[in-house]
Amino acid sequence: MLGIIGALDIEVNDIIKMMEQPVERYYGPLKFVSGKIYGTDCVVAKCGIGKINAAACTQTMILEYRPDRIINTGIAGGTSSKTHIGSVVIADKVVQHDFDTTALGDELGTLFLPDNTNIKYIPCNVPMVYELGEICDHLEQHIDHEIGTIATGDRFIAGMDDRRRLNELFGAIACEMEGGSIGQICYIHRIPFAVLRSISDDSSSDEGAQAEYSIFSEMAAKTAVRIISGFIRNHSH
Repeated sequence: MLGIIGALDIEVNDIIKMMEQPVERYYGPLKFVSGKIYGTDCVVAKCGIGKINAAACTQTMILEYRPDRIINTGIAGGTSSKTHIGSVVIADKVVQHDFDTTALGDELGTLFLPDNTNIKYIPCNVPMVYELGEICDHLEQHIDHEIGTIATGDRFIAGMDDRRRLNELFGAIACEMEGGSIGQICYIHRIPFAVLRSISDDSSSDEGAQAEYSIFSEMAAKTAVRIISGFIRNHSH
C-alpha cells in the first residue's frame, strides 16, 4: 500500500478524487481515505500544517494501514537560485532546521532518535527519488525539477536572508513545514519515503512571499498531483 500525506486540502483532494470506492476512517480529527488508484492500494491523509501534526498523522497511518511506502506531497518555498515558482523539488534527504541543541555542542538540526542514535540528515529512498525525477522528465508536459535537501521547520520562511541562511547552513533548495518530521517517523519505522514539493514562492524577492504563495499555491499543488498520479500509474496492476 502507498501512503500519501499532504498538509492542505489543495494538496490531497485531487488525489482522493482519483480513488475508486474510497473508504473514510477517522482517528481523532485525522481523516484517512483508502481505496485503489489505477489498481494500486493507496491511503491518503491531510495532516495539517506543522511538524507535530505531520508526525502524528504519519505514525497513525503506519500503525493503522501498514503502508510499504509513503510520499509527502505538496508545496514549498524555494531557497536556492535553482528553484523557481512552478518547478519541483524532490528531496534526497530532509533536515529539521529549527531543531537546535547547539548550546550543548551539537550541530544545528541534529536529531535524537528513540534507539539512541543521532542523525542530522534523514535520507529518502533512492529508488523513489529516482522514479519521481524520471516522471518529471517524461510527462507529456515536462516539469523542471531539482533533487536536493529540503529543510523543515515550524515557521513560514519568507525573507531572502532567511532563505539564503537555510541554503548556506544545510544546502537546502526548498523549505516547508512537514517533510522532515514525516521523514523522521518513516526512518524510525524503516518505511521507505520520499518528499515531493512544487515551488509556490521563491527567493527572488525579499517582498511578496505571502502574495506569491496565495497566487501560486494551488497551481503548484496541481503540479505535484500530476507527478504523484504518474508514480501511481507506474505501480498499477
